[in-house]
Amino acid sequence: MQFPYPRKTSQPPAYQPSRASTFQRRRTLRNLAPYIAGILTLILLFVYFLRPSTPTTTRAPPGTPPVVLVTTLDAKQSEHYKANIIENRKDYASRHGYSTFFPNTTDYDLMSGVPSSWSTVPAMRHALTLYPHTPWIFYLTSTALIMNPSQPLDLKVLDPRKLESLMIVDRPVVPPDSVIKTFSHLKGERIDFILTQDKEGLAGGSLLLRNGEWAKFFLDAWYDPLYRSYNFQKAEGHALEHIVQWHGTVLSKLALVPQRVLNGYTKEVAGSEEGRYQEGDFVANFHGCARDPKRNCEMEMKPLMVRWQELRDGEGRR
Repeated sequence: MQFPYPRKTSQPPAYQPSRASTFQRRRTLRNLAPYIAGILTLILLFVYFLRPSTPTTTRAPPGTPPVVLVTTLDAKQSEHYKANIIENRKDYASRHGYSTFFPNTTDYDLMSGVPSSWSTVPAMRHALTLYPHTPWIFYLTSTALIMNPSQPLDLKVLDPRKLESLMIVDRPVVPPDSVIKTFSHLKGERIDFILTQDKEGLAGGSLLLRNGEWAKFFLDAWYDPLYRSYNFQKAEGHALEHIVQWHGTVLSKLALVPQRVLNGYTKEVAGSEEGRYQEGDFVANFHGCARDPKRNCEMEMKPLMVRWQELRDGEGRR
């Protein structure tokens, strides 16, 4: 006898979701896709900028200097003054196999009305181009003298273990009370940017920058036309403080070291003796002499220039 209805089976087919349910899931995934992609992009960027930096090539040509010393020269400075500065830098560089680079502040298009001190940034970018295989750039302002040239920079600060022993951690980036502080967990080999503080903020007159893609990114960001056109009171100095405080990819590569390691001042800053140059220190920086119309950099530097020449000539006679 034929039944009009199919019989039930003991093995029913698997549950099939309705078309409406499938469409709803697809629409949800499509809506979430931009957020998922954004999170993955942020993770990749974070990993990229925190990885140890590597030179632009794995093998440097023979004779590549380990450091290039960069100092920008101003047309307002006398020829005698500039000659002394160049002599001071070349003496130090020749002792340790470094190279030197002396661009003029007028070599770069700084935009109308922008202080010449902004030339610091494109000068370092220029040096990266001229010395693509050199691991480190050492920028030193033309208002400073190298007074103790005996130690190479790798023994003084660049060796990762030495750098870790000097790093100032958990310190407000802009003293005394910036809420943004230097990281406390960074390793020396991950550092790409080394400088000091004074009592007013970051002291950019003497700094070290590791060559590589991160350095190019950092200098390009620092030299952004928006920062140059903004009327910062201390021009590129305040722009640097802004970038370091509000861009974690920069702060994560930064090491602050004690001021007298790289950048001792010959005059007090903000009423404090901390960081004041003493005989035997690496650098004597006549900080602020170029901005203050009541000061004369060449006259202020003359006694220490004579002292440096005496020390150099004394070594030659031994």
